Amino acid sequence: MMKIKKILIVEDEPSYSKLLHEELGSSGYKIIEATNGKDGLLVANAEFPDLIILDIKMPVMNGMDMLSEIRKSEYGKSVKAIVLTNLEPDDEIIQKVVKDKPTYYLIKSDIQLNQLIEKIKETLK
Repeated sequence: MMKIKKILIVEDEPSYSKLLHEELGSSGYKIIEATNGKDGLLVANAEFPDLIILDIKMPVMNGMDMLSEIRKSEYGKSVKAIVLTNLEPDDEIIQKVVKDKPTYYLIKSDIQLNQLIEKIKETLK
């Protein structure tokens, strides 16, 4: 039997989080959620998801800092991460995010849900 892949969604916008949860849950993934980077970090280090989908702009700890922290751990060095944001990629943000090697950096307004789901499935193959 195939192991069910676990996805952590770290997103402070409830409607977007719910949408992703429903789509991915119905595709057979186990979904866990956090609403800020600090909680996301705690959940990631306890649950070891196969993929982390994270927003950049969040309260308490932003997504860049969270990804940076995760990359410091043995588990986190190689975990796949998709950064999903509304921010236009200005140079400073891109440089910070790229150094932590996300699998994808995607702008929410530029990608449709079905395209995002395809990228997620591709990432977890």
